[in-house]
Amino acid sequence: MKIDVISIFPEYLSPLKLSLLGKAQNAGLVDISVHDLRAQTNDNHNTVDDTPYGGGAGMVMLPEVWGKTIDSVVTDGADIIILTPAGKRFNQKMAESFSSSKQMIFACGRYEGIDDRVRQYYSQPEFQSRNIRVHEVSIGDYVLGGGEVASMVMIEAITRLIPGVLGNPESLAEESHNSEGYLEYPNFTKPQEWRGISVPEILLSGNHAAIAKWRTQQAGQRAKDNL
Repeated sequence: MKIDVISIFPEYLSPLKLSLLGKAQNAGLVDISVHDLRAQTNDNHNTVDDTPYGGGAGMVMLPEVWGKTIDSVVTDGADIIILTPAGKRFNQKMAESFSSSKQMIFACGRYEGIDDRVRQYYSQPEFQSRNIRVHEVSIGDYVLGGGEVASMVMIEAITRLIPGVLGNPESLAEESHNSEGYLEYPNFTKPQEWRGISVPEILLSGNHAAIAKWRTQQAGQRAKDNL
């Protein structure tokens, strides 16, 4: 999978080189490139924003600088992700859908967001005919300083679903079950007793069917408790 992340703070994305993502890139399973939006500006101040039409607080990111940057990386079959609090809520099913994408382009907005004409432009029939899709996505009902953190959340959730990225494929099978309205069951490791709290006896029983049933019950109860 090819992943392109566009930001005015490219150094913010340095964690993408670490842990599983770093190993996946070294193994050739994922190709991640970070692009500095300001590289496509053409004035002395590297301007990327201006005041909004109609008035209002804050600044809006200029469409042309975004258009030039996206044009420089987009290929047929790409999914363009515009990160915005107004977007569709990101979840595990969306991660699974994106995990088969050929190319993902993450547009990390700042200030009051990106001029909406960027979304409109890449949603036109000429891009749809090239199987290029635009998605507005949010990772939750809160506002961040920019889209960088949200892009890293999505990239980690998506890429770990690519075959070979995760060390233990059995973990994905369990997560597939848990994504159907369940939460992860509680986990325990050694020692058997820690600070007066013992591991549940069922986990020491060796009865795998009973353990599986207990874990399902615990996951379901967690889901209910979080409603």
